[in-house]
Amino acid sequence: MKVVQIATGVMQANCFLVYEEGSRSAFIVDPGAQAEKILAHIKHYEIEDVTHIFLTHGHFDHIGALAQLKEATGAKVCIHERDLSMLNSQEDNLAAFSGVSIKTCDADIVLKDGDIIEAAGMDVRVLHTPGHSGGSVCYIVDNVMFSGDTFFYMYCGRTDFPGSDPQEYHHSLNVILRSQKTNYHVYTGHGVKTTLFGEFENNPYFSR
Repeated sequence: MKVVQIATGVMQANCFLVYEEGSRSAFIVDPGAQAEKILAHIKHYEIEDVTHIFLTHGHFDHIGALAQLKEATGAKVCIHERDLSMLNSQEDNLAAFSGVSIKTCDADIVLKDGDIIEAAGMDVRVLHTPGHSGGSVCYIVDNVMFSGDTFFYMYCGRTDFPGSDPQEYHHSLNVILRSQKTNYHVYTGHGVKTTLFGEFENNPYFSR
C-alpha cells in the first residue's frame, strides 16, 4: 500500500492519496483545501479512478476541497453519522467562525463504528473516536491508521470547539485506542507520521 501525504491550506491539514502499488485506483482521506494541488497528485501518480473520499471528521480544514474533488472524480463521500451536518453547515464545520466559506456537499455513505468499506481494492475499517468532534474517526487499513485530529505526534486535537467533548475524548484515547493491539503506522491530520505504541508511551495526552 502506498500513502501520499499532501499538506493543504493555511492550516496545513494532511490529505492522503492511498493506493495499492501498480493499481490505477485509489481513495482519498481528508481533502482539506487546494483541490487543484490534490488533483495534480492524482494525475502524477497515474490514478484513473478515485473510488471513495473518507473524512476523519467534518471540520472545515479537512473538508474544504471535498465538493470539488467529488465533482472531479465521482468518488463516494464517507463520513460518520454524528458529523453529517458539517457537510452542509458553515457553522457546524466551523468555517463561519474562521472567516472562510466552503462549498457544501452531500455524503454518499454514512458511517458507524466497526463498518468496513471496500475501497480501491482495500478494506477500510472505521474506528469511532469521538471527542474532538462527535463523529471523529480513525481509519484502519492493514497496518496503517489515519487518525485525523484524534491525535498527532506527541499531541492531540482540541476539545474547546462546539461539538467537542473532553470526557468522550479521554475515553477515546485511553479506552478505545488503548484496546488496539497492533502498533499501527499512523498518518495524522496535521504534522508528521508516528506509531500508535510510540504515542501510548510518549504522548502526554494518553494516560499512563
